[in-house]
Parts: sequence; C-alpha cells; structure tokens
Amino acid sequence: MSTTTTNQDAYEMNSTGVAMHLDALALAGAGAAVSAIVMLLLGVFGAIGVYESAVEAMQQWHLFFEPTVVGTLAGMGEAAVVSFVLMYAVAWLYNAFA
Repeated sequence: MSTTTTNQDAYEMNSTGVAMHLDALALAGAGAAVSAIVMLLLGVFGAIGVYESAVEAMQQWHLFFEPTVVGTLAGMGEAAVVSFVLMYAVAWLYNAFA
C-alpha cells in the first residue's frame, strides 16, 4: 500500500500568496446567532435579578431590550440584525482587502 506525501501539511496556509476569503453570510449568521443567544441570557438574568449592571447596560445600548419576555425577544431580534449587518460588512471589507 502506497501513500502520497506532500511538502505542505494540511493545516498550513498556502504559500503561493493566495489569500483566504471569508464566507460573509456564514460569518454574519454566526455573529447574529451568538448575539441573539447573549441577549436571551441577559433577558433571563434580568428577570431573575442576576447581573443587573449588565442588564442595565443593555437597556441603555439597545432600543428594544427590556428584561421581559417581549423585551427580550425584541432585543434578540435587534441584536441579531445589527450583528448580521456589521459582521457581513467586516467580512466584505476583509475579502476586498485580502
């Protein structure tokens, strides 16, 4: 049984100068999901009275967030949309300069 070998390991970057491009939609979707989960956790924490300073900061920074069910859902939507747009823009700029 023979195996082929290369001079480059699978985890090494390509040495020909070709830059790696980011999948903008995947990065934006992941950022939106993480932001929505964090907002959900802050809504739960606010409802039970834990991490009150972080909940107060989110209420100041986000227009729709409150530690209620409706406020948490609205804050999750707002955070997901804002994060999606910002992360997509970051990936697009990275790909433009790479």
